Amino acid sequence: MEFERLMAGMQAAAAQFPGHMGGFLIPPEQAEQSCYRMLFAFDTEAHLQDWMQSQERQRWHRRIADVTLGGAATRVLTGLETWFALPAARTKSPPPRWKMALVTWLGIFPLVLLLSRTIGALLAPFLWPALVVLVVTALVVTAMTWIVMPTLVRVFAGWLYPPSLESELNPTPTAEKL
Repeated sequence: MEFERLMAGMQAAAAQFPGHMGGFLIPPEQAEQSCYRMLFAFDTEAHLQDWMQSQERQRWHRRIADVTLGGAATRVLTGLETWFALPAARTKSPPPRWKMALVTWLGIFPLVLLLSRTIGALLAPFLWPALVVLVVTALVVTAMTWIVMPTLVRVFAGWLYPPSLESELNPTPTAEKL
């Protein structure tokens, strides 16, 4: 289908930009729906902006507009939310779950240990244990989302997303319009 071919071309173009870590073409969840989603992963905000503002991306958007209805919407995701890859992804497989679990654990373990021994210990004499855990886990989630996971994904990118030797486009019959 032409739309999926164009999206694969756009993904290949994005792969030539610095910091590109992969991407997913997510077809509609149900055949009667017509909204596709495209996820582009970049290692830094600056690299993402280079792609987003590039003439190359604009050219691909114009080509894709010829085979779609309506305009495209953009949403930038960061941190842990990008780990929830949808199973219907078509252009690049997400890392195996065991790799995602291991890298997540590498971030969570030292944070929980450090924050429970420091902040948790400071708050323990003044708060109920459940409130201490509430504060510590809120700090862990915050640090994981905006600091630790983006750093770990960047550090382990080659291991998490190794280059594929086979074609990464597996088209399936689905609706053609955005």
